Amino acid sequence: MCISAWTTIGINDQEFKVIEIYTDGACIGNPGPGGWSAILVEHGREIELLGQEEDTTNNRMELTAVIRGLANVQEASKVRILSDSQYVINTMTLKWKRKTNNDLWEKLDSVMEGKDITWEWVRGHSGNTMNERADNLARHQAEIAKLEAEKMGPLSNGDRLSHVDESGKARMVDVGAKMLTERVSEARGTVHMKEETLALIKTNMAKKGDVLATARIAGIMAAKSTSQLIPMCHPINLDNVVVELNMDEDRSTVEISAIVKTISKTGVEMEAMTAVSVAALTVYDMCKSGDRGIRIGDIRLASKMGGKSGNIVLEE
Repeated sequence: MCISAWTTIGINDQEFKVIEIYTDGACIGNPGPGGWSAILVEHGREIELLGQEEDTTNNRMELTAVIRGLANVQEASKVRILSDSQYVINTMTLKWKRKTNNDLWEKLDSVMEGKDITWEWVRGHSGNTMNERADNLARHQAEIAKLEAEKMGPLSNGDRLSHVDESGKARMVDVGAKMLTERVSEARGTVHMKEETLALIKTNMAKKGDVLATARIAGIMAAKSTSQLIPMCHPINLDNVVVELNMDEDRSTVEISAIVKTISKTGVEMEAMTAVSVAALTVYDMCKSGDRGIRIGDIRLASKMGGKSGNIVLEE
């Protein structure tokens, strides 16, 4: 579970002023429940960014705080990072080797692009008001993560339903604190029919017209409308949707695949599967008058790329 206040800030007047970002991370157990905080200060205005993770490390939380802070700063900004983490500061200033947490270092490199950044180490618990504040916020987030974990019980993350809260109520997952990353998903499905029906599709003699072309368009439209059909899906701006329908005459089937791409905070598995489902229903609708035995089946996720769970290939 993560919470954050999301506002992108930057330089709006002619005088080029420095944006200060005070960051800190905390972890109970290390590894264990953790929290992070970033306080952005510009022109006397402050923004607090906060979040937590159930199973993490102190160094990952320190890195996450810096990443989240920089992600909320416009390009061409001049930024000063102030942190009590020698792990972060010395890696950036003394070129310590990046031996672990490579996924986060890559994200940091990405959000640093186009920004003029200086790095400053602040001794922890030495009376620096902003550092102490960031420390308290991060510790509080770690405590929240611990309480959340205790409420949910000793299940692994993979055993929990993300769309169900601790009281069993359905919910939309909060993705506000996630990073924008490239996401790609492919789904597949099959429509079974009579040989005569498949022949009509092949020769474009179906009464309602071009079955495959119509189903392809329907699948693309469906992918773009997924959040209006599936209650807990987030509205996502899709970069590309490719729907393919191929006839398998040996099996008397139409094989459907959909590949969906975006740069987003959440995945597009549901968009790909919705595209396949609606394309298959469209095939059924256009052919049902002559073949009431048409069957739609085996709609499944074939692969996904991006996000916290990484790349998963279920079918080649």
